[in-house]
Amino acid sequence: MKKEYISDCPYYLNDFLTYIRVIRNHTDRTEEDYYIDLRIFLRYLLLTHGDVPDGTPFEEIKIKNCPLEYVENLSLMGAYQYMQFLMEERGNSNSSRSRRTSSLRQFYEYLSGKAGLISKNPVELLEHPRPQQKLPKYLQLEQSVQLLNSIESKNQARDYCIITLFLNCGMRLSELVGLNISDYSESARTLRVFGKGQKERIIYINDACISAINDYLKVRPESPNEPDAMFISANSYGQKRLSNRRVQRIVEDQLERAGLGNLGLSTHKLRHTAATLMYEYGGVDPMVLKDVLGHKSVATTQIYTHLSDIDRQKAAENTPLATFKAKPKKPDSSDNNDEEK
Repeated sequence: MKKEYISDCPYYLNDFLTYIRVIRNHTDRTEEDYYIDLRIFLRYLLLTHGDVPDGTPFEEIKIKNCPLEYVENLSLMGAYQYMQFLMEERGNSNSSRSRRTSSLRQFYEYLSGKAGLISKNPVELLEHPRPQQKLPKYLQLEQSVQLLNSIESKNQARDYCIITLFLNCGMRLSELVGLNISDYSESARTLRVFGKGQKERIIYINDACISAINDYLKVRPESPNEPDAMFISANSYGQKRLSNRRVQRIVEDQLERAGLGNLGLSTHKLRHTAATLMYEYGGVDPMVLKDVLGHKSVATTQIYTHLSDIDRQKAAENTPLATFKAKPKKPDSSDNNDEEK
C-alpha cells in the first residue's frame, strides 16, 4: 500500500485498511478502492457538518481529522442522503453507488462488529442501488482471429503470448500480470493464478497457449530483480514485471493495429471474449465455466449464456415440434359450399 494513504487517514480508517489487507487478504488494488470510496464518504461528512472552509474544492478536503463521532452518528436516512449526494452532486452511476454502498457496509461492519469502535451499525439495512444490467462487450470469433493474425511489435512473442492467454483462458488482468514462470507446467498443461482475495486456482491450457508461452520464454530477457516474473519489460530502464497499465497499453495498441480500436474494448473485454467463445463454440457447461473464470457464484457466469445468438437459434430449431407442418385438408363432400340446403 502506498504510504501517502496512511498519512491522510484518521486512525480508524487506517485500522480498517489494515484489516482489509492483513485479515481479509485483499490485494493492494482492492485496498486502494476501499480507501478512495471511504475518503469520499468522510469528505462528505466533514462537508455536511460544516467543517470545511468556504470555497474548498471537494477533492481537496482533508480527512485526517474527521471525528469518529461523525461516523458513529450517521443514521440510515443520512446514508440514503449520502447516496443521493453521490448520484446528484457527484454524478455516480448505479454501479458506482452500488460499490460504494458495499464499501460503506464493510466499513461499518468492521467498526461495530470487529473493532468495537462504535456501538451500532446504522447502515446494516442500507440497500444497494440496483445496477443496470448490461451485456458485456466481446470480440466475435472472426475478430479474435483477426486480432491474433495482426499482432506486430518489437516484443512480438511476448505480446502475442499475452493476448493468446487472454483470449483462451479468460484470466483477469491482475492474474496475468502476477504470473510467474514457476506457475507454468507444460507437462501438466496448467497455469496457477491468484484471483480476487489472492484465491489460488489452476487453469488448464491448450496447445495454442503452450506454444505461445514456449516461444516467448525462448526470447524472454533475463531479469535479475524479478527472475521468476513471466512477463517483463525490455527497455533501457531495466527488466521488471510488466504493470497493469503497460499490459493494457499493449492490448490497446494491438486492437488499434487490428482495426478494432473503435469498439470500446479492453483487457477485461478479452476475458468476456474467452468466456463467450468457450460457451458458444466449446459447449462448456456454466458450472465448469464458473470455475474456469474464478467466479464465486454461477449467477455471475450466467450472463454469458445470454450472449449467444447461435444458442437462441438452436433452441428454436431443436424443439421437437420444429418440423411439424399442418396436413393438407382432405376434400369433404359435405362441405362443398356454405349454402343452406
